[in-house]
Amino acid sequence: MFKRVLKWLLGLSAVLVVALAIFLINLIYFRPWSLNLFYEKVFAEFIFSEPELLSSLGLVEQFGITGHNGKLGDESPVHQEKVAALWRKDLAQLRAYPLSRQSESQRLSTHVLDWFIAREVEGERFQFHNYPVNQLFGVQNQFPTFMANTHRLLAPRDCDYYLQRLGALPVKFDQTLEGLRLREGKGIIPPRFVVEEVLKEMRSFVAKPAAANILATSFKTRAAKISGLSEQQRADFQSRVESAITAQVYPAYQKLIDYFQALLPKTTTDDGVWKLPDGAAYYAYLLRLNTTTTMSPDEVHELGLREVARIEGEMHVLLDANGFTGQPVGQAMVSLGKDPRFLYPNDDAGRSAALADYQRLIDDATRRCAQLFLTTPRAVCEVRRVPVFKEATAPGAYYEGASLDGTRPGVFYANLRNMNEVAKWSMPTLAYHEGVPGHHWQISTAQELKGLPQFRKVIPFTAYMEGWALYAEWLAKEAGWYANDPFGDLGRLQAELFRAVRLVVDTGIHEKRWTRAQAITYMREKTGMSEGEVTSEIERYIVAPGQACAYKVGMLKMLELRARAQQRLGEKFDEREFHDVLLKNGALPLEILEEQVNAYLQRKKA
Repeated sequence: MFKRVLKWLLGLSAVLVVALAIFLINLIYFRPWSLNLFYEKVFAEFIFSEPELLSSLGLVEQFGITGHNGKLGDESPVHQEKVAALWRKDLAQLRAYPLSRQSESQRLSTHVLDWFIAREVEGERFQFHNYPVNQLFGVQNQFPTFMANTHRLLAPRDCDYYLQRLGALPVKFDQTLEGLRLREGKGIIPPRFVVEEVLKEMRSFVAKPAAANILATSFKTRAAKISGLSEQQRADFQSRVESAITAQVYPAYQKLIDYFQALLPKTTTDDGVWKLPDGAAYYAYLLRLNTTTTMSPDEVHELGLREVARIEGEMHVLLDANGFTGQPVGQAMVSLGKDPRFLYPNDDAGRSAALADYQRLIDDATRRCAQLFLTTPRAVCEVRRVPVFKEATAPGAYYEGASLDGTRPGVFYANLRNMNEVAKWSMPTLAYHEGVPGHHWQISTAQELKGLPQFRKVIPFTAYMEGWALYAEWLAKEAGWYANDPFGDLGRLQAELFRAVRLVVDTGIHEKRWTRAQAITYMREKTGMSEGEVTSEIERYIVAPGQACAYKVGMLKMLELRARAQQRLGEKFDEREFHDVLLKNGALPLEILEEQVNAYLQRKKA
């Protein structure tokens, strides 16, 4: 009897193993039977091919999957071609699922995924039209930032993974060099200033003794908090990290330095992508990708000019009422930016005070949001300084989302390189944009959604995400957060003017062939921002064409949709409910967001 039962159990196990194998083979290599499984397949195949992204998300560690934390992403042209082929296959498989058999939620997921993959397929011909080593988000500055802030150091094995990633850097940089040479052969060479700045950055990076490098200092600080490590083990790991920096990391950087030093004589001061092969088509594609609209470069440029004029008018009213009658907006804002009343000491004490004030603004905004939203994300938002090694070329601020497993908070990074650039009247708007109710609120809400495919929680649509952050700035004004603070409101308007100016200068550089100096002059005159701030911004638009146009386009669409809802619903308009409609589907292309709001209005009217 026992033998018969055992034989039956073994037979059943074999059947289950075969069934599981068939299921996995179908899931991985063929179009899954289930559409929901297909969504997860597309998400999984992408994130598991990008180990650094997988670490950033913090999605699978809770299931004991950690091996990716010792690997780096593949930067080779061959990998890039494989990804492009995979997108084509995924799009064909997605479109094979009949829409008529899909639920309402599935139809929306299909619509979003189709839009995203179709843009990837459309952009395949431009896959090498970029600068993977640049002053803003190049592999050479992203790697130390990632290791210092994102690579998890929670357990002893994470220290081993840290060393593995340091050891993997030479291969990653060799792959990068292969791609750079391929681009060079196609005539895709960064502008001269980009090469000069990355050379300066990388030389400074390798000039430090290994023990003083951020890769070593950040490891030492974080490893000290790991329980289960003896002091001897910590010292041993620290020694191995510093040895890896000397023997593996620095030589890898030196190869990049040598390449760019040789490339420098071939560079030009033509900064726009119009100079690249099919440059006009490439820029039109980037505007489509970033704004998620069909606006042409000329339409975006004209929109920018109209918005600049409108916002300047609103600022003049406030300036005239506060002692700046008759002065040009830019000139008045320069004066306000130098006013000692609104400045911190330009030292570490001033930086600490600014970080504390930013955190206070975030915490206060979080409390106030209870009146504006039905849904409150659980993730907390911290404020930190932009790492010193990259602050010279980094933007004024940026946000990094919390991990999905809750082990890392959302972080608002403030650039404190020069405290004379940090006027107190500008700080509330920046905190609302990067933190609450801006990026942190929106991204955390999306990550915590239930019942949606994983890709819907993390998919990036710049016009939606940045449009929401600008809408959040406006919402703070609408909610009365600037009451009795005319200078704070001027800071809000300057920030909005800044985004309108972006429409003009981005299209100016890449469509109308403006020079870098011409764009810097225009932005300085219009906004009154410092030369250092403006230079960093203009250089950002040069290496990330079209991205800066997404902000204002997204904000204006959300304000248009809000006005439509208020007009159609009248007294039935519920601001908190409207915000749920905007936020509870995750990031969407603007045209799909409009469809969702229209559907909500129809349901509400009915």
